[in-house]
Amino acid sequence: MTIDAYFNPDFTWDKKFIYFLMAFAGMMICVFLIIGITVIGAKLGKKKDPDETYEEDGTKAGGISAELVLSRVQMFYEMVISGTTAIFFACSYIIMNHLYVILSDMQAGSYGEPYLSFMYIWDNYKDFVLLLFICLSCILDRILDSLLIPLKLIQREEKASIRLLAMFYAIAVLIFLNHIGDESEYSPVMMYYLGLMVGRFIYFDASFKDFLETMGRALSNVFMLILGLCLMGGLCYFGFGYGFLLERNYYIVGVFYTHLFLLAVIFILHHSRIFKLLLSRKH
Repeated sequence: MTIDAYFNPDFTWDKKFIYFLMAFAGMMICVFLIIGITVIGAKLGKKKDPDETYEEDGTKAGGISAELVLSRVQMFYEMVISGTTAIFFACSYIIMNHLYVILSDMQAGSYGEPYLSFMYIWDNYKDFVLLLFICLSCILDRILDSLLIPLKLIQREEKASIRLLAMFYAIAVLIFLNHIGDESEYSPVMMYYLGLMVGRFIYFDASFKDFLETMGRALSNVFMLILGLCLMGGLCYFGFGYGFLLERNYYIVGVFYTHLFLLAVIFILHHSRIFKLLLSRKH
């Protein structure tokens, strides 16, 4: 398999539009489920404590603040964005490792100096390259949710817990890909992400209480993790089943392509403010 095989010439613009519509429909279903769960949960909480007051911002959705509902939607967006950056650099690592294998199988001297340099770096420093990729994924994540898709309704503590949830999301995807097997090696990537998760709490000014609070917030949103995995899994099943994504590629390439479509959908939904308009009309 050559590098060119990563691209599917049969994935025409017509098929891309169909796949985008599928991603759009799937994202809408997930968002409406989140809205429904948030509204029902708030109503049940209000019944348990009828004296509890809810802040209003002038717009209400089912008797609760529309801003609260929108913040939950943005938390789901944040999980998908953070999961996308993690998958992107995991995909980059896998492709570069595949390039290394291809060059290793070629006759020595049949490739130029740039490839020789790449071979040397990968032979001796590929673990550091992966670590660099993970650091870059954090920077890319910050760029996406601060500049391209600014998510301003999420509190700092909530964002930290959702990014932790996104790590679980990426690891779950890699574990599944490693289980089904596609002649690639995901274990190093998984170990680095696990190390990154643990490293968030192993430093001198951290406390066990902080760890428990962050984990508690992450676990309280585990349904978002399940929704995200179901959305991505359903789209990939559709994509591979109808030839939009190629099985001869590493599966993680198809997973990454799917996340690009999800990012495009999130960008449109967020900047169109469609859910803000819908929720502001509910009373």
